[in-house]
Order: sequence, then structure tokens, then C-alpha cells
Amino acid sequence: MEYDKLEHFLSPPRMSRFLIAGKNSGERAQQLYEANLKVAGSFYPILNLFEIFLRNAVYNRMSEHFKNPNWIIDEAAENKGFMSDLSLEKSKFFLRKSIKKTVQSLENKKIAVCTGKVIAEQSLGFWTSLFDSHHYKLIQGAVIHTFPYKPNCANRNHLREKLNRIREFRNRVYHNEPICFQGDVLSFEPVLRIKNEIYELLDWIDRDLKGYTKNFDNIEVEINSANTLH
Repeated sequence: MEYDKLEHFLSPPRMSRFLIAGKNSGERAQQLYEANLKVAGSFYPILNLFEIFLRNAVYNRMSEHFKNPNWIIDEAAENKGFMSDLSLEKSKFFLRKSIKKTVQSLENKKIAVCTGKVIAEQSLGFWTSLFDSHHYKLIQGAVIHTFPYKPNCANRNHLREKLNRIREFRNRVYHNEPICFQGDVLSFEPVLRIKNEIYELLDWIDRDLKGYTKNFDNIEVEINSANTLH
């Protein structure tokens, strides 16, 4: 496809950074865009597994904390669970609203509401927000035990920052935003740091998760290929 047509369908604003990096060469901008797309695509299996592993690890830890496998529904009950605590008014009861929205959606589709369905429908932001101080205090910090193999120096804030960086990166990948820039410079160093943080957190959850996830890791192959365009 010629560059002008690609730019037309992708939009000039989306291609502008690639065009600048390609020194106003449409051909080079297209090559960089496609390389970026391939690197982003190589992250899909890793991000997918990380989200599932984290979600289920957090759910299991919280089930132990509440001694209730249905906590995610019960704790969202109006004026009952921690998700309705008045201290969460400033956050507009984000967790509770997420659960209620899911329940309503399932009911509208005439799908039986069960814990498994509700868990699967929650965003990555739902799980990472449990490390925000206003939620963390209400659950007595129980969620930190999701990472039993973390070093002692990794506190709530340390974990929260890592999780939020991964979540923000995941959103960039899923929304087809460029991931190959560090400021205005073409660089994959930031995404390699994200990859390392993903593996680090997986290792802190369970020693076997990192090794399993690496079976689907083609990230550096795509980055090496992209770097030949420099």
C-alpha cells in the first residue's frame, strides 16, 4: 500500500511521529509504523497472561482474607461491603460501580450472574486499584500477599507504581498507540523495561509463572528486527 493511502486510513495525526522519525520519508514512516505494530503484537500473549495471572492471584488472596469465595459480589453490596465505605466517595465508588455494571450487563443478556463471570469482566484497573491507598486500608493490606516472593523493600507504593506502569502500557498497546518512542527519539528501551517489570512481578507471585510466560515471548526478536531500521 502506498504511504498516502495508509496515512489517509490511519489518520495524519497517528502517523505524524513516524513521519518525523522517518525524516519525512513516507516509505520509512510506513516501515517504522509496521515495526511498531509487530512489536506491540508480540506483547499480546505476555500482557494477556499477566492480566489473567494477576487477576486470579488477587482474587484468591482476597477470598482467603474475607473467607468468602463470593467476596467480589458480596463486598459490592449497597451499605454492606468495603466497596461501599463512605471514605470511597471521592473515588466515586469505582469498585462497586464496576461490579454493578457487570451484574447489570449480565442480567440484560440473560446470563446467570456468578462469581466467575463477574471476575472475568473486571478491567485490569479494577485489580490494580486495590493497591491504591484508599482501598488498601479498607482491606487491611491483604492484597500485598498476592506477591509472597517479593523482596521486603517492595512495599505497597512500589507495587502500585509497577502495576500502573504495566496497565498504562497495556492500554497503549490495546489502543494501537506508538510504543517505540522515548520522548521524540525512536527507542524500544522503555518497552523492554516494562517487559522486565512484568516478569519481575510474575516471579513475585509464583516462581513458575515467569518460565511459563517466556514460552510465548517473541518480543526481542521483533525489537531486533525493528532496530535494523535505525
